Amino acid sequence: MAYSDFKTVGSVKSAFGLTTIEDVQFLTNVVPVKPGEILTAILAENLPLATASGSEKARSELIISPVLVEVRRQLDRKIGLFSGEDFTVDIEAKLSGCCDFLISRSAEQLEIEAPVIVLIEAKQADLKLGLGQCIAEMVASQRFNQSKEKPLPVIYGCVSSGILWRFLKLEGTVVKIDLTDYAITPIDRILGYLVWMAAKG
Repeated sequence: MAYSDFKTVGSVKSAFGLTTIEDVQFLTNVVPVKPGEILTAILAENLPLATASGSEKARSELIISPVLVEVRRQLDRKIGLFSGEDFTVDIEAKLSGCCDFLISRSAEQLEIEAPVIVLIEAKQADLKLGLGQCIAEMVASQRFNQSKEKPLPVIYGCVSSGILWRFLKLEGTVVKIDLTDYAITPIDRILGYLVWMAAKG
């Protein structure tokens, strides 16, 4: 079993003894971040293409990836950003496979180094379908950090179609899910959320 086999929130709750709290907005006081000129130009070019495309891969490449590269730039390249990397943490616990996107608070790029702080799961349309997988990846990050003796009190997650973004927060065994689907525009808001989570959250 891999992360992608956790099809529902219920399956991951049962597997790891988690409790969920829904519709909690935990990003209310985050300051928006103005994008650089490069991201602004990329989104102007790519958003129409991504909106027209029904492809999960296209939206990942055209929108999510450039946004995350901008997050790294905003943080002076002091975070690690990984796409499609194997993140097998505990095979017996079925925490194995690749993550769409992963952010660590280590600047190293050759390998994933602790602490891992944000997981982003790309989905084509229905964001609900990615919640179970994203939560499983958050649990894996929590265990990975602990195994490297760099535990964090909070792990953040996001499920995104590129156009819409939904955020999660794991503290101990409690998962808080913000049921709001935040639009990519204005990008300042999404960028602010991601920069805050990666750096301070």
